[in-house]
Amino acid sequence: MNPRLAEIIARRKELADLVKRAADMEELEKYKQELKNLQDEEALIIERARIADELAGGGGNPVPAPGNTPQGNKYDSIEYRNAFMAYVTSGGKKDIPVAYRAAGPTTTGDIGAVIPNTIVQKIIEKLQASGMILREVTQTSLRGGVTYPQSTVKPVAKWVAEGATSEKQKKTVTGITFAYHKLRCAVSMTLEAETTSLAVFEQAIISNIAEAMIIGLEKGIVDGSGTGQPQGIIKETVPADRVITVTKALTYADVVNAEAALPQAYEPNAKWVMTKKTFMTFVGQTDSAGQPIARVNYGTTGAPERYILGRPVICCDYLAALSASTAKDTVVAFLFDLRNYAINTNYKMGLKKYEDNETDDQVLKSILLADGKVIDNNGLVLVKAGASA
Repeated sequence: MNPRLAEIIARRKELADLVKRAADMEELEKYKQELKNLQDEEALIIERARIADELAGGGGNPVPAPGNTPQGNKYDSIEYRNAFMAYVTSGGKKDIPVAYRAAGPTTTGDIGAVIPNTIVQKIIEKLQASGMILREVTQTSLRGGVTYPQSTVKPVAKWVAEGATSEKQKKTVTGITFAYHKLRCAVSMTLEAETTSLAVFEQAIISNIAEAMIIGLEKGIVDGSGTGQPQGIIKETVPADRVITVTKALTYADVVNAEAALPQAYEPNAKWVMTKKTFMTFVGQTDSAGQPIARVNYGTTGAPERYILGRPVICCDYLAALSASTAKDTVVAFLFDLRNYAINTNYKMGLKKYEDNETDDQVLKSILLADGKVIDNNGLVLVKAGASA
């Protein structure tokens, strides 16, 4: 480490304590100016080192002082990111410094390293930007699980005679508790440890893990069994009057019946969810005047905006498409306010690399902890295939 950088870091820590004890604004301004001067000097030292490294044939990524990160998070530092890359590309032969290996919530027996926070944050951003279902549901990221209070009974007001009273009613509140289930994805890609730069390495991880996580999370939200994975929306048990049975194709009468089954209180934000194939069979139907029953608009970006009776439609591949061969009682669509589904996730993903001896592929294994449940199914309408479908 550059000796001057070590001095700067030590002085910055001293200034942090001095600022807390500043007697007046004049003293505070003095510390502020000194901090600015230290930051300018630090930036100059780092830039000199970067240029010198680049001219010497290095990768242009000099290792800065430990802890020298914008938010003081050691896992965001270039030093750790380089050490992490070296660890993974060497198959674990190059150890991560002890100062980093000792931290983190993961266990040493299963997880080889903690993904740098810079990578994890990019993964989360991509999940939310790309997922059709994930962006609609309620998301929390609370450690140790979360409980949603739930009540199925509301008090009832009654008319009484003069001088009379009404019975005292009991308000019962229960809770839906979320645990953690492990979502594991393994992706393979070719890495040349000696020539791959840090930026390319990180981008490869982001692309592969994001694709796998989108599929795993959204499939769990829609069709999860609830055992070792989230409880899917279509696995919910709803009253018979909110189950619509259809055959061969979704018809106008079917969607009218589904709308009638949807309680008015849940109407404003409910959306249709089905496969694109099921929706397109409905779009192809026309009324007696030859006008399409469904409506597809094209927004300012040119992307289709799908509606049925004025209600938005989300197309996904996690449901079965409705056809003449669809098995009886298979859920082919549902009407639901997706905000009434909650998924609690812990995005501290672990990453481990190993080699597939059969194919010689380099495999990256990632792990995510999550659980999801419907927190209010009173506005859920399921559309199922009938016996003759």
